[in-house]
Amino acid sequence: MTQQTNVHAARQALADADAVLIGAGAGLSTAAGLTYTGRRFEQYFADFIARYHFPDMYAGGFYPFPTPEEYWAYWSRYIFINRYQKAPKPVYERLRSLVQGKDIFVLTTNVDHQFQLAGFDKQRLFYTQGDYGLFQCSVPCHANTYDNESTIRAMVVQQTNMRVPTELIPRCPVCGAPMTMNLRADSTFVEDAGWQAAYQRYVCFLQRTAKTRIVYLELGVGFNTPGIIRYPFEQFTFQGKHATLIRLNQHEAAVPAALAQKSICLRGDIHRTLRALLSPEEETA
Repeated sequence: MTQQTNVHAARQALADADAVLIGAGAGLSTAAGLTYTGRRFEQYFADFIARYHFPDMYAGGFYPFPTPEEYWAYWSRYIFINRYQKAPKPVYERLRSLVQGKDIFVLTTNVDHQFQLAGFDKQRLFYTQGDYGLFQCSVPCHANTYDNESTIRAMVVQQTNMRVPTELIPRCPVCGAPMTMNLRADSTFVEDAGWQAAYQRYVCFLQRTAKTRIVYLELGVGFNTPGIIRYPFEQFTFQGKHATLIRLNQHEAAVPAALAQKSICLRGDIHRTLRALLSPEEETA
C-alpha cells in the first residue's frame, strides 16, 4: 500500500478506537527538534566543545570531568534544555490533538518530560527509564527521588567558566553521597513510589482495554530497548482480537509477517506524518 493509503487507514483506525496506548521512543523527541548534535548542540555548549571537542551532547554526558563543579555545569545545561524547555516543533501537541477524546495511556522510554509539557495528563504517563527532572542518591541508600528544577535553574544562571558554585552541588540528604540523575543507566536506578504507581496504572490500563478496539500507536521506537515497547506492542496486537498496531518510524517501520493484516506502517518523518494524520490536506504537503 502507498503511504497515503496507510495514512487514511491509520486515521480511520484511530477514529474507530475505544482506547489508544501510545508507545514513544527517542525518535519522537528527535522529530520534535530535541536533537543532541549539530546547531542546537553548538548553541548551548560552544565553550565545552572548544575545550573538550565533544562531538555531541551524549559524548559530553560520559566525560569524566575533573571536578563536580564542572560536571554539574555541563549537566545542568543538558537537563535544562532537554527537560525544562519545550521542544522546538509542536510534535507532542499534534500527538495530543490526534488522540483527544480517546481513552489513552502513554508508555515511553524518553526522559525529557515533553508529554507533560504538551498537556498530557500526568496520571496517564509511565516514564519507564526515569526523568531528567529528578535527583536520586548515587549509592543509592534509599528509594526516594527529588525534584531538581530549582537547583538546575540556579546552576544554569550562576555558573561561570564552566563551573557551578560549590554550594549548589547536590548531596543525598540521608547519607551525604553525591546525587545523580534518576536515569536507568545501571542497577543503581531508583524505582521510586511515583514510578511504582505509574507502573500499576499502566498494568490496569492494559487489563481494562485488552478486549476493546484498541490501537497501539508506536512512535520513534527502535531497537535499543525493544523489549519495553516494540516487542510487547507486537505481542499485544497479535493477542488482541480487535487490536491494531500503528507504527511510525523514520527507518524501522516494518512488522513481522504474522501481524501484517493487523498493522499499519508509516515510514518517514514523524512530524510530517502526524500533520497528515490530523489534516487530509497535509498528506502531500
